[in-house]
Amino acid sequence: MKLTDKKRKDILEAAIQEFREQGFPAARVNKIAELAEVSKRTLYKHFESKEVLFQAITDILLEQIAATPKLRYNPEASLRDQLTAAARDYIGHLSGQEYMGLNRLVMSQLLRDQDFAQAFFAKAAMQDGPIQELIGEAMQAGALRQAEPGFAAGQLLSMIKHFLMWPEFLLGKKADLDAEAVIADCVQMFLAHYSPK
Repeated sequence: MKLTDKKRKDILEAAIQEFREQGFPAARVNKIAELAEVSKRTLYKHFESKEVLFQAITDILLEQIAATPKLRYNPEASLRDQLTAAARDYIGHLSGQEYMGLNRLVMSQLLRDQDFAQAFFAKAAMQDGPIQELIGEAMQAGALRQAEPGFAAGQLLSMIKHFLMWPEFLLGKKADLDAEAVIADCVQMFLAHYSPK
């Protein structure tokens, strides 16, 4: 890793720490530079403002979402099993400590700043969801009734996140539920709603 790339990475890690501890409004650029062991001038060479630095952190979160493996529909395999595996992988990704911490950090600022929230969600909307392609291809193959794949994927994942992600995100502890049973029930409801006529 080149020195400039390492400094950028160190600044981002320091900023994440400072924003988590102080929140965006109270975070200090001097403290971020100190934590990253760089001068303020070096920090501003990489990021022209605290806002640009926070934007870079939101981009990391979006990159992590985009890195979730996209699954293709396999007509030779059970669609129920494919959706269940995709949902399990997605929830596993969302529940990772690094992702969860970064998500909490970004969400806290989204709640404070509507312009920032609109820009963030506009960027997020340009990405395909983690199982959108799988659902879209299943619709094309006639295994599911025709609908908008992104909307259908959002319905399925929202049901699952309600039980398995949001309690941990908000309360810091996993829900006292059998994750496999929750995913199976949600997939069953989804398939009942989208079964071809």
